[in-house]
Amino acid sequence: MVILITFYTAILIVSMVQLRREYQLNREQSFEDIADGLYTKPVSIIVPAYNEEAGIIPSIRSLLSVDYPQYEIIVVNDGSKDQTLQKVIDYYEMEQVQKVVRKQVETKPIKAIYQSKLLPRLFLIDKDNGGKADALNVGLNFSNYPYICSLDGDSVLESDAFLKVMKPIMDSNEEVVASGGSIRIANGCKIKDGNILEIGLSNHPLVIMQIIEYLRAFLMGRIGLSKHNLLLIISGAFGVFSKQWVIKAGGYQTDTVGEDMELVVRIHRILKESKVNKRIVYVPDPVCWTEVPEDIKFLRRQRRRWHRGLFESLWNHRKLTFNPRYGSIGMISFPYFWLIEFLGPIVEILGYIYAVIAIFFGGIYLEFAILIFLLSCIYGSIFSMAAVLLEEWSLRKYPKVTHLLKLFFFSLTESLWYRPLTVFWRCEGIFQLIKGEKSWGDMSRKGVSK
Repeated sequence: MVILITFYTAILIVSMVQLRREYQLNREQSFEDIADGLYTKPVSIIVPAYNEEAGIIPSIRSLLSVDYPQYEIIVVNDGSKDQTLQKVIDYYEMEQVQKVVRKQVETKPIKAIYQSKLLPRLFLIDKDNGGKADALNVGLNFSNYPYICSLDGDSVLESDAFLKVMKPIMDSNEEVVASGGSIRIANGCKIKDGNILEIGLSNHPLVIMQIIEYLRAFLMGRIGLSKHNLLLIISGAFGVFSKQWVIKAGGYQTDTVGEDMELVVRIHRILKESKVNKRIVYVPDPVCWTEVPEDIKFLRRQRRRWHRGLFESLWNHRKLTFNPRYGSIGMISFPYFWLIEFLGPIVEILGYIYAVIAIFFGGIYLEFAILIFLLSCIYGSIFSMAAVLLEEWSLRKYPKVTHLLKLFFFSLTESLWYRPLTVFWRCEGIFQLIKGEKSWGDMSRKGVSK
């Protein structure tokens, strides 16, 4: 607990300082300077889609309205069983074209390639089902530009998101090889034609707790880790990568359920082994809105899968752990993710079990146990509330005071019900690892846009 509190406090302080430093700048002027296209670098946006008929059209519409000089959109239909493919073909008047695809990374076969008659920069690739990573690799092979962006099929971008996520790359003279943006939860928002009309807050307790969780993960965790080039994950929902380094890394790995983290770790490893001074950063400004599970069944599947993906990424690159050759990645990031993120749920659930048993057998100092429990609840709530404050202090995405009050209230309850649930699900993910389970698990989409 002492180690956790110390580490999270340090990250919180770093995040606060970094956010205030950024938001004291004339940010609007700096983005206007690069919006004219003279300094921007073209981007290929890859959208893997599997059974995304509920949200694929609004997502594409959102991408077509982004404020960025030069980009192409590559929608990869990964053998969908619903009407995803036909919806895109019909809505955007796609026609089949013949294109030579340079196979730089091995993938499942491509069935057909389509191009919109209305929008020449919009492409649709139909392929055999091979999973999200394989779909991203198909888009990687097809892409024409030096930077690629991976984007989930149910995501909605704010119009200036690309200008903001690409700015560190352009400012660094290509020292930055990957840049990730913030993911926010669209459940409860009013979205029409791929545009955010009104930011709202869902009334579903599971969704509210996920909002708090995302705020803490992005505004605290990733800002703090990014500051010192310790970031091991860029969300698969919204991230930009140098195509050159993705190809050097061999593309997305198809035999893992955590392909986004695994790619970032592999790029870090190659950079350290090549002894080149490159960075992977997180930018709090660019916001991508996405749908999260409202049903406990699907949320459980998601968290089990995430924990399996975490282990696979760490295990595949285990030689980095406490290896001084890999600098701070090996000496700080990997030990943290092993001890706190992966093994933490095991320690925590064993603590729950021991406490219950000890109460019945009289092997516990009850007053002291209650004190420790309250302390853990308080520190967890403090960090959650701090994340909400950072949101209000910097981005101010939630317009109503009642939104913040609701987030504050629920953050106080996190340790009482939501955290034990996620701990149990993550332990289930470890049990699935022991059994050798590899399934992705079906996810239900309602669609966040009208």
